[in-house]
Amino acid sequence: MPAVREYLLFVDTETSGIPQDWNQPYSVLGNWPHIAQLAWVVYTRDGQEIKAENHYILPSDYDVSSASVSVHGLTREFLLAHGKPRHEVMHQLFQDLLRYEPLVVAHFMKLDFHMLGVGFYRAGLENPLEMLPTFCTMLTTSRFVRPGQQGYLRLGELYERLFHEPLQRQHDALVDAYATARCFFELWNKGDLTDKIVAAQAQFRRPGLEPEPNYSVILAGLLLLALLVLATYFLLF
Repeated sequence: MPAVREYLLFVDTETSGIPQDWNQPYSVLGNWPHIAQLAWVVYTRDGQEIKAENHYILPSDYDVSSASVSVHGLTREFLLAHGKPRHEVMHQLFQDLLRYEPLVVAHFMKLDFHMLGVGFYRAGLENPLEMLPTFCTMLTTSRFVRPGQQGYLRLGELYERLFHEPLQRQHDALVDAYATARCFFELWNKGDLTDKIVAAQAQFRRPGLEPEPNYSVILAGLLLLALLVLATYFLLF
């Protein structure tokens, strides 16, 4: 199957704060912030938009930090007026992930991957994202950073680099999801992104999981040990 699947789902979250420790399980109280706004857009591989979703989540069990409000403007009053129950929103995303089985794309996927994982956990749902390929557009931007500098471009910086115009209304999840999609397809159509590049990007894992054992290495070690024991036996007898 090609790395860029028949469907792509571009996602963005706006949150109540930032994680305290990225390596802690989702069950640790107070470590992981909450999703305040969640938006996603589904496209076909050739760039045709299929659907778009934009939802706010009721702050029934969380507060939004003042620092976060200064970034995205989502106050408690706004969320109380426009928000929906977490389970309702996460279940809708759950259904779309199962229906389309997409390549899931975000700018700064590390944050969105974990925030979605936390959201599914708190909603009491399985996390289908763990079974799907993901791709982070931010991690591809190092080529655009000036010589001598390190790091990656923010979404607005990448957007302006590609389209020579500023990205308006940044830090609205739906705006950012659409902008990520536009950047992805621009890079794809120019040949700066390929199936090979997408497939080569490492996948994220839920924190607290032990690495999968390398059974081929284990079997090779056991075989070598058996041969050594056998050789020792013949030398002695």
